[in-house]
Amino acid sequence: MTQAEKGARFRALHASSGAFLLPNPWDAGTARLLEELGFEALATTSAGCAFSLGLRDNQVGRERMIRHVAELAAAISVPLSADLENGYGARPEDAAETIRLAGLAGAVGGSIEDASGDPRCPVFEKAEAVERVRAAAESARALPCPFVLTARAENFIVERPDLRDTIERLQAYQEAGADVLYAPGLTRIEDIAAVVKAVDRPVNVLMGMRGVRLTRAELSAAGVKRISVGSALARAAIGMVLRAGMEMLENGAFGFGENAPTYADVNALYS
Repeated sequence: MTQAEKGARFRALHASSGAFLLPNPWDAGTARLLEELGFEALATTSAGCAFSLGLRDNQVGRERMIRHVAELAAAISVPLSADLENGYGARPEDAAETIRLAGLAGAVGGSIEDASGDPRCPVFEKAEAVERVRAAAESARALPCPFVLTARAENFIVERPDLRDTIERLQAYQEAGADVLYAPGLTRIEDIAAVVKAVDRPVNVLMGMRGVRLTRAELSAAGVKRISVGSALARAAIGMVLRAGMEMLENGAFGFGENAPTYADVNALYS
């Protein structure tokens, strides 16, 4: 598929019935594995990328993240959406430039969040956040290939569980030109359903959180269009390494290998 075809395919997925899955690989290898399994589109994870580099989340700058997006986009033949954090700058121009660079790197979608990175005021003021989404939307429309812009309201991630403000922000981001709306951190189906009913754009939800047992069927019934898992796959893999490491250190044992796919099986996946 050309990038234009990937962009058209990604946009079409948002118009299909039910909720589609958008899992988040953290490198080219895991992206190829997920494509091999049959997923129709993938998305990067900023946290997973950071962890793979030995960094904390939000410590990967724009230049390195765009290289990461380009590496994953080149490794797969399905559409790729990019987790672009807050656009790597407070100005609307920063968000716009980040979207432009992601599109040129091969992504056919990307998200801009309203988290400020300032613990004293963890999300941008709404008017400022709206201008950032508007600039990002204008940049997305100017790209040579279709690009699906996702606007994220981060209240629940930064421990401001204000559903009313979250909905008002998403409604404003919709009017500013976002194609998809996303409030990561929602865990109750009634809150998710309230968001879906309050907006007129496809809604993405984050799953893979501890204690949240909602299914794809339940989310589809609530009107959700897209389900991603953020850093959950990367964290699951890291958890396996931690458990295996402790088994070796504490017990001098190597049982972790019993459940691992064989070398030949994994090697064959990359043929």
